[in-house]
Amino acid sequence: MGKTLLEQLKEMTVVVADTGDIDSIEKFKPRDATTNPSLITAAAGMPKYQKIVDDALTWARDQGKGETDAAIVKRAVDRLSVEFGLRILQIVPGRVSTEVDARLSYDTLGSVEKARTLIKMYEAAGASKDRILIKIASTWEGIRAAEILEREGIHCNLTLLFGMHQAVACADAKVTLISPFVGRILDWYKKSTGRDAYAPHEDPGVVSVTAIYNYYKRHGHKTEVMGASFRNTGEITELAGCDLLTIAPSLLAELDGASADLPRKLDAKAAAAMDIPAIKLDEAAFRKAHADDKMANEKLDEGIKGFSKALEALEKQLGERLAVLGGAKSNAARELFKVYDLDGDGFISREEWAGRDAVFDALDTDRDGKITPEEMAAGLGAAFVLDQR
Repeated sequence: MGKTLLEQLKEMTVVVADTGDIDSIEKFKPRDATTNPSLITAAAGMPKYQKIVDDALTWARDQGKGETDAAIVKRAVDRLSVEFGLRILQIVPGRVSTEVDARLSYDTLGSVEKARTLIKMYEAAGASKDRILIKIASTWEGIRAAEILEREGIHCNLTLLFGMHQAVACADAKVTLISPFVGRILDWYKKSTGRDAYAPHEDPGVVSVTAIYNYYKRHGHKTEVMGASFRNTGEITELAGCDLLTIAPSLLAELDGASADLPRKLDAKAAAAMDIPAIKLDEAAFRKAHADDKMANEKLDEGIKGFSKALEALEKQLGERLAVLGGAKSNAARELFKVYDLDGDGFISREEWAGRDAVFDALDTDRDGKITPEEMAAGLGAAFVLDQR
């Protein structure tokens, strides 16, 4: 039997696992791994990772005696991200990407400070900062933050990248790596054109990453290109030869189960000989290009909002668990209640509830279709246990 597609891909491209699930990383043995708030939230909800969650919360509570539950939870989120990263580093030989709070995407100094905090936590645990990539959204402000961090020797992965203007600005800032989002670009074009599918070589996301890769190699930029956010294996094989590709476990499994000849599609030497004009960008030119690129504009905004919501979901989850661990139950319940009571009418309806139906039913003890603050406080611990099943 010939080599699998995954085996052949690894010969020409660095394969990165796009997951926070340690079991999947152990199975597919990528060189690097990357996570985001959605992946961390999903992993944190798995019973097998409960001790990691509890340890992070206990540490954050001990560090922040006298602080509000909200402040403790925010510290715990940072700790949890680092804890998953540390465990991943024990498996992969290369690097792990850890994301800055997406709500800081338009705050240069806030992003810099958060990145420094994460790196300090990694170094305190004995991890070298050379094995950490700090993920920041590819806004103008985020790129400036990365530029500052790179000068300090903190390597960055610029994510939520959809347009050439973002890629050029990242290269000019000498960031270590970019993550152009292939599948999300495809999603936008399918929706805007009404087309159901694209052939792999015509896929708008593939075309975008190919153009960025060729531009970088033609002009000698050292910034690495890591295609991300894939919808199918055709997108992946069409980018064979890219510097890196970060792939979800389900698609890694498909590649590992298929055997066919995999030709190199991207080639640095070939790109270096192409006639590709250099692009000059200052802030005004960047902002104009971004405003003119409807797809990049919409997908960047959507991505930041999505990652922010995932982070808020993780904070809610950790707030619930903090109450179960003791010492903060009433405060956590009150704060959590305010988050879900969107219209401020004093109760949470099923429509306002963003969690699982089973948890809502556990909290709604009188079965009237509403959760009161008293029901939230009384049932928080039991509901959290139920949510982990």
